[in-house]
Amino acid sequence: MKKIYLLLSLLGVCSVGLAQKIPRFNPDTVLTVTIDSAITITSTRLTAETFINEIINDTSFYAAFRNMKNYSFNAENRIFTYNKANAVEGKIYRRIYHNNTGPYKMEILEKRDDGNVYKRNGKYSLYTVEMFDYIFMNAYNSDFVPSAPISGAKGESNESYKDKLKTLIFSPGRPIKGVPFIGNKTQIFTPNMRQYYDYTFYRGTYLDSIPVYRFKVALKPDLSGWTEGGMMIKELVTIFDMRNFQILGRYVDMKYGNMAFDFDVQMNIELGYFGEDKTLLPTKISYQGNWDIPFKREERASFLILHKGYK
Repeated sequence: MKKIYLLLSLLGVCSVGLAQKIPRFNPDTVLTVTIDSAITITSTRLTAETFINEIINDTSFYAAFRNMKNYSFNAENRIFTYNKANAVEGKIYRRIYHNNTGPYKMEILEKRDDGNVYKRNGKYSLYTVEMFDYIFMNAYNSDFVPSAPISGAKGESNESYKDKLKTLIFSPGRPIKGVPFIGNKTQIFTPNMRQYYDYTFYRGTYLDSIPVYRFKVALKPDLSGWTEGGMMIKELVTIFDMRNFQILGRYVDMKYGNMAFDFDVQMNIELGYFGEDKTLLPTKISYQGNWDIPFKREERASFLILHKGYK
């Protein structure tokens, strides 16, 4: 159950350059999207349904992460943990070279740790950091070479929770089986759920040169407090390349609470084109999240992961 609660804290599929929701230090200051103008749906061939269908059926976003195993690249990772007053409590910095020339190896070029980062046994003090490190920073090479699954609760493995997180990141709008208390709250594109959301899209520019559409799904402002509180996904934004409708980024803002847990999470993932064949590869992953379950220490953390120099 511990891993399931952590999974809820890392919920995310993500898009680009939105304002931080949690009021504290935010390591993500890289602005990659400039918004030009809103598009009136009735005056264009594009409709909200066009974007929704692309989001539900897209596979290229997940393929971008799988393609990393074919490249050497540099990763720069920053992690911050916070106390209840949202003051920085611990810092982790890693500069890593993922060398894909010959047998794969991960070279630590720079490493700095400050504050309350580890327990006495050497493990991370926050389970959020441990799981995020496992999934995104590839501490165990899990995304590059086969590795034995790490046992979890009731015989499940971290790979099982990892698969659930992948569904949330790469297939928004689909149900997540095996996550208690959530049910079908992730299915925001069903006829019943659509009545609670507004859909808007804008023209913009990504990385100063790529023309994009920014498609935003957000809760309607006039919902009752009871209805709004029952909606887990508060906002989902997806960035599309205007030229080919490739998904270049995703952002999600989620907040939910009940007797079993509370979480408040924003996450952002961005992709870029590399090489002569314009392969899509991850360039930025950022996360802000609080989560709390009874009888456990509340966990507050933020991350910024930058990938550069793909070869």
